Amino acid sequence: MAEHVPNTAAAPAAGWLDGDVALITGGASGLGRAITLRYLAEGASVAVLDRDAAQLAALVEAAGGHADRVLTVTGDVRSTEDLHGAVAGAVERFGRLDVLVPNAGIWDYHRSLTRLSGGELADAFDEIFSVNVKGYLLAVEAAWRELVKTRGSIIMTLSNSSFHTNGGGPVYTASKHACLGLVREFAYELAPKVRVNGVACGGMRTQLRGPESLGLQERRIEDSFARAEAAGARPHVPLYEASVEPEDFTGTYVLLASRRDSGNITGAVVPVDGGIAVRGFRSAAGGTDL
Repeated sequence: MAEHVPNTAAAPAAGWLDGDVALITGGASGLGRAITLRYLAEGASVAVLDRDAAQLAALVEAAGGHADRVLTVTGDVRSTEDLHGAVAGAVERFGRLDVLVPNAGIWDYHRSLTRLSGGELADAFDEIFSVNVKGYLLAVEAAWRELVKTRGSIIMTLSNSSFHTNGGGPVYTASKHACLGLVREFAYELAPKVRVNGVACGGMRTQLRGPESLGLQERRIEDSFARAEAAGARPHVPLYEASVEPEDFTGTYVLLASRRDSGNITGAVVPVDGGIAVRGFRSAAGGTDL
């Protein structure tokens, strides 16, 4: 393992994750794709599990000169066989596994309780929890043995909905609250050899889809952003000018994966949401408008 250089204003001679091996679920598009490309740029080798073979192929092309450090696996996070296969493939190809990023998920597009019948609610619950929660559970089960060997880490993609209301409907919010519990429980169960943390992301411009059970599988959250921008709307958060591009959310994933920079951090969740928790009762803070 290459020694990591202290974080300074100057760029390091090697990447912060030089020599590490990561597995990212849902890594062929959106935030997962951005994390994959960032990890490659930081010197890691990356195995990516995703259902979309075409997007996996496009990811390898986008990796350019780093393509030799990418392993793509077509599979579903609801399948323990697919996840075990991805872990085994990563170890066979790269010799080890240092970082797991459970990231694949779906959103419910704010479908509130009052807009769903009992049958719709039951079907949406089964699908969303199967991807968003069971997918994380099964990913950790498949990877923890290899992570113990390397004293590695797990970084779960959470959401502002892991802490706050109305980042989605009740089913999505419940699923992300459940994932917050997984971070804390796994941080306890896998200590002291595996660190487990989360990144609670705010909204971003991605291809995040809705559940098939509600007929929302073709919707993309990026379309919602486009409509809001066309209407001149802006996020109701203090940092309303912050970027909503997925690549600008990846730095925290690098930080938490770095043994040198985050070796004492476990059971923590870093909010990267524009300051939702401190937005107060005003629509805009106005601190720079004095």
